[in-house]
Amino acid sequence: MNINLEGRIALVTGASRGIGYFTALELAKAGAHVIACARTVGGLEDLDDAIKAIGGTATLVPFDLADMNAIDALGGSIFERWGKLDILVANAGVLGVISPIGHIEAKVFEKVMTVNVTATWRLIRSVDPLLARSDAGRAVILSSGAAHKCRPFWGAYSASKAAVEALARTWAGESQSTPLRITSVDPGATRTAMRAQAVPGEDPQTLPHPSEVAKAILPLLGPGVTETGKLFMVRENKLVDYRLPE
Repeated sequence: MNINLEGRIALVTGASRGIGYFTALELAKAGAHVIACARTVGGLEDLDDAIKAIGGTATLVPFDLADMNAIDALGGSIFERWGKLDILVANAGVLGVISPIGHIEAKVFEKVMTVNVTATWRLIRSVDPLLARSDAGRAVILSSGAAHKCRPFWGAYSASKAAVEALARTWAGESQSTPLRITSVDPGATRTAMRAQAVPGEDPQTLPHPSEVAKAILPLLGPGVTETGKLFMVRENKLVDYRLPE
């Protein structure tokens, strides 16, 4: 599917590697100007080189998502330069540790919640007025199957992703009558550094490359999207509804 994003402004967090990196690249291929955010300057510079090589353009914003003031300032800077935002891909996140709940250090649990949940809320708050200025604002919030499966030892990460989905669903309901469309995405197990940290004994070659996930995400960011408040399962290539406990 060819998606034309010429003239669109797209913000991607966690853009220095993995799913964020390749989603940013796909957005640039489709014609969007990419605002790429991450902590790792070297990874952002590699992305910038890759985007330039395909004739695209990017603005690099190196900062830590734990810096809430920087997130607030980001929204203001985007408004001053472009006056709007068309696309948000909230991808950045941390795993924490795979550990029994009672053994997780407070500082580790708090970091997971800060980066995965609080920063996502702060980002939504910062860019929601900018997305409202777009004729077809689109937001993708990266989630995980961990939000639903709640496997033993994945407590911090599972709780954070369940909270992120709740934020996305609530935001979608609040913006239902506007052009803004919001989708949570479960990428499934993917060949990323986070996956290697979580399951170190797994053969990464058995998992999809993050570039494959990025290609699946791109159609959710086009002006033709009509659904909102749903979960996109990358492995099944389908949107699913949420439901109450049975």
